[in-house]
This record gives sequence, structure tokens and C-alpha cells, in this order.
Amino acid sequence: PPQYRVKDRFVSLPDESSYQPRLSDEYIRQDDGDVPSIFQDFDAAQGSRGRITSYCVAETIDRKLLMELLKRDSVHSIEIFPEVVYARCERPSNDGVKTRSDVFFFDYGTVVIWGQTLQEERRFVEKVKAACCVDLLDAAEIEIDEFLFVWSANEKPHIQNDTFTINYQYANDHLVKLSVSHALAQSTKLSVYEYRVVAIVDETKDLPEVLASTGKVVLTRKAVAQLMGQVFLQKSAVNLLSSVLDTPDFFWESDVPDSLQHLYEGCCSYLEYENRVEVLNLRFGVLQEMLDMLRDHLHADHSS
Repeated sequence: PPQYRVKDRFVSLPDESSYQPRLSDEYIRQDDGDVPSIFQDFDAAQGSRGRITSYCVAETIDRKLLMELLKRDSVHSIEIFPEVVYARCERPSNDGVKTRSDVFFFDYGTVVIWGQTLQEERRFVEKVKAACCVDLLDAAEIEIDEFLFVWSANEKPHIQNDTFTINYQYANDHLVKLSVSHALAQSTKLSVYEYRVVAIVDETKDLPEVLASTGKVVLTRKAVAQLMGQVFLQKSAVNLLSSVLDTPDFFWESDVPDSLQHLYEGCCSYLEYENRVEVLNLRFGVLQEMLDMLRDHLHADHSS
């Protein structure tokens, strides 16, 4: 799993007091009685706690093929946002009570799932990979990041130890989940690029030392040129993929309250997103300088 964040760091989230939740019937209080705390389980059908998992499995997801899959899969409801397709899934549990999960499909090849078991997630993602993914990632590049959610009536919203604690009134509000999922999906996609850059760094880390000790470059001009091409392609992919680097378009829509963007930004803070983008670009710069040096050295040797 990713090692970029300090998991026991406490990050406060906005209390959403300016945002009216979209409540479903089972969450509307009928009296002034006590509301449950995180130490008291809600009814299982209400999903008081559970898994959130972000899977990056491909370069892109084909929306047309995705919609066909969701219609065949008898998804309860579908809503389309910029860069995202949202699906609400309902399934009967062993006792006949319907349980709910929420799935967000991001155009850039990432799926974020709320409220499914690990086995259900894996089966669902395999169906998505088979039906509508474009340019599947190699097995070594696939990124999976796992979290937990807790709906609480008493604790202030926060993230700590990869657990999102959010007011229970928002348990059925998919816009709150979408705001969190945007941050998770971007972070998971960024992890793919981090993995690729680390692979190039590992491949080339000994070259400067060899050059310093022997005065020779152990790569051919063609091999150096190929490495330079890899670095350029990865850097271009990161910087051109505004879906990963920029604040998602969803938050700029006129009817989206600022509090949802603040929720997204709090999640990005916990995931140390901006720092990671900066470090990634610094690594690209170091790699480019090293490869330029090797290329110039080979060119000088060839000229002499």
C-alpha cells in the first residue's frame, strides 16, 4: 500500500453546517431521542461503517461501454458528473434487508467503491476491467488504496488512521461521498505515476556513480534516448492530465456549495497530494538533468 502519508495524523474536515444533507427516510429523526454514537452500531442496512477502496486499473474508462455494463448489472440509479459516473447499488443481505453501496467511476481509469465487502469489490472491478477499461495497467502498476468510513453523530468530522469520520446525516448523500472520492481517485492515479518514476530512478540510479568512477557511460546513445523519451512521456502525461492535477470541474459548478470543495481539500491535505505532485516533478527534473548529462557525454565521446 502507499507509504506517502502519515496515517496517524489528525486532519479536521468541515462540519458542513452550511450544507443541507440529502437525507433518506431512514436517517430523518422523528423525535429528540438520543442519536447513536460511533460506539453503537446503526442497523446494518444503514451502513454505519465500512470500506472505501480506490482502484486504479486502466488509463481510461470508456463511458459508453460503462453505461452498457451498468444497465446490464441492474444498478439502482446512475448519475453523470464531469469526469465521473456515479452508480448506486442495492443488494439483499442474508436477512432480506437491502444494503447499499456507492461506486464512482472516473474517466481516468479509477474506481472508488463505498460500502462493499472486499470480495464484492474485487468481483465488481474485474467486471469493469473486462467490459469497459481502455489500456489496462500491468499487474505491477495497478494501485489499490483502502480506507474505512464511520458515520458518527457525536464526533467532529475528521480523518485519522485512514478512517473518515463524517456526520451520520450525510450517510446517504452521494455528493459528500463524491467529494471525498475525487481526492481518493486523484491520489490513487498519482500513485501510478509515482511508481513509474521510481522504476526509472531504480533503472538509472547507478549510472552517475559509474560515470564518476570509470569515466564511461554503460548505456548506448539509443538506450539513453529511450530513457529520455520515457521521462518525457511520463512527465507530459502527468502535466497534461488536468483531471489528476487540478481541482475537479465538479466543484466549480454554480450549485455546488463551497463546503464540499473544503471537504475535498481536507482529504487532499491528509493524502499529502500537493507535496507529492511537487516531489514527482522534482524527480522528473533530476532525471532529465542526469540523462542530459549522459547524452552530452556520449555525444562528446562520439565527436572525439
